[in-house]
Amino acid sequence: QLPLVESGGGLVQPGGSLNLSCVASGFSLDFYTISWFRQAPGKEREGVTCLSNSDGSTYYRSSVKGRFTVTRDNDKNTMFLEMNNLQPEDTAVYSCAAGRNGDCWNGVEYDYWGQGTQVTVSS
Repeated sequence: QLPLVESGGGLVQPGGSLNLSCVASGFSLDFYTISWFRQAPGKEREGVTCLSNSDGSTYYRSSVKGRFTVTRDNDKNTMFLEMNNLQPEDTAVYSCAAGRNGDCWNGVEYDYWGQGTQVTVSS
């Protein structure tokens, strides 16, 4: 069983919304800082958002601020990424990650990665 499994990706028109989920198995997400990354074709992977376990602080890359929201439901052992007003430049494979050591501002040592879910924004 994979430790992190994403779902919720798909094709959406510009201005549309998607909600991604990432379910953790085999470990408790309670104790982990969680992040979402994305990788567009021909580009390097980039961090999208991070939710620190220690104090609940969040980081968003500037291009998604005000449009994306990261949350977690520890009872469901799941993290979420709500994405609104999607634009073609948001097209990428989105992956979730969880790390026990570090924080969003100084770096996280990620212990688990998901395999990714495709998000395509196109008219």
